[in-house]
Amino acid sequence: MAGLTDDEARFAYLAEGNAKQARKRVAADVLLRDESGRILLVNPTYKEHWDLPGGMAESNEPPRKAAERELVEELGVTITAGRLLVLDWVGAHGPWDDQLVFIFDGGTLTGDQLANVRAIDPEVSEFAMFEPEEASRRLRPDMAQRLSRAQQALSSGAVDYSEVPS
Repeated sequence: MAGLTDDEARFAYLAEGNAKQARKRVAADVLLRDESGRILLVNPTYKEHWDLPGGMAESNEPPRKAAERELVEELGVTITAGRLLVLDWVGAHGPWDDQLVFIFDGGTLTGDQLANVRAIDPEVSEFAMFEPEEASRRLRPDMAQRLSRAQQALSSGAVDYSEVPS
């Protein structure tokens, strides 16, 4: 590369390689409970089933920060997401490329915190607290399985990783 210093040429070479590499979609959700163990779910306006609160990471946004941001945007709840409970690689399906799905421990909300939760994002029609069995019935089957695995990870202290081919 004529006219470039060695450092500039190396940077340009690396930038070109970076531009050609695959990008992953990243979903980041939060498992939030109340003091009796019920689970907070949201009812998205653009999906058939209920879901854990969270959403898609923005470009160059860490998954944990994406989950925290989505929680504020959807429900007006500010938390510091805890440890990672579930990480899944999901293969390409339908119109979607592959993605990474993170579920973080959102902890236990107090009664005062729950009283201040509001569905403030137009993408969320409502939210509710459900017993774990009822929460699983309202989720899409793959999300119900992730919820079960997240609950097991809470107890075991381990991160549950899985690969779901297309």
